[in-house]
Amino acid sequence: MLENSMNIIFMGTPEFAVPSLQAIHQKFGVSAVVTVPDKPQGRGMKLTPSAVKIAALELGLPVLQPELLKSEQFRNEIEALNPDIIVVIAFRILPASIYTLATLGAFNIHGSLLPKFRGAAPINWAIINGEKESGVTSFLLNDKVDTGKILRKRTCQITETMTAGELYSELMPLAAELAVETCILLSEGNAVPIPQDDTIATPAPKLFRENCSIDWTKSARDVKNFVRGVNPSPIAWVMWDDKRLKVYTVEVENKTLPTGAWKIENGKFIVGCGDGNSVSLLEIQQEGKPKMSVDIFLRGYRGVSEGFYSLN
Repeated sequence: MLENSMNIIFMGTPEFAVPSLQAIHQKFGVSAVVTVPDKPQGRGMKLTPSAVKIAALELGLPVLQPELLKSEQFRNEIEALNPDIIVVIAFRILPASIYTLATLGAFNIHGSLLPKFRGAAPINWAIINGEKESGVTSFLLNDKVDTGKILRKRTCQITETMTAGELYSELMPLAAELAVETCILLSEGNAVPIPQDDTIATPAPKLFRENCSIDWTKSARDVKNFVRGVNPSPIAWVMWDDKRLKVYTVEVENKTLPTGAWKIENGKFIVGCGDGNSVSLLEIQQEGKPKMSVDIFLRGYRGVSEGFYSLN
């Protein structure tokens, strides 16, 4: 049921933003959706729409896909929509020429408890850093990334085994609830924006596969957190038979091994870490093969039973 006749423009790209789009449209109605241009994907390089575009079309909403956010044409299109509120979730850096067009305010939903984990990969870095709590934050847009005044937050707990993918799924519905709540705040004039404390801000830069090799000089706990934090993407890895071996899950072991030493015994693949403790690999994937438990992997393994990983 529509709450009122506000003009709300929604901007987003991935699956994470879809529940928020749906919730806002159900509550208020959405005037238009802005997302990235269709991109070639897959072996056939077929043009593929974003998850937000697919959802918008299913809702019967008009979709804009500008190549350049600073273009005069795009600004004119947004201005013609007379936006009261602009909602941004996992989109691009919006120029002031666009977000200042919203008469009641333009806000972003970020996947962390700001000012912690500003940047492109907040969910990953929260787990990598061993946080016990995460959440989502709504904040007013300004001319810097993830630094605007905070409007509201929603929190959730991070368990010992939770992966980045699982936290992502936990935060999606929270983001949708927060998006609706923030729209209500702005529409009723009840928002009390609070400046972020830059002195406690932490970065959350984008992660790349090349940088996800496991650093065995870290503590066993840090190794486990790292593996959880890059699962399901970009995925931690080690070299095995001159090929990358993806590591999806590990567990801390009560066994002492030298840093970087690996050993196969009693059905376990154990590697020593920098604090004198070790981890056992639980779920892995060899190049060109399906993901499997280490248990299954070792049944067909006939190689040596111990060795060292390079620490360089």
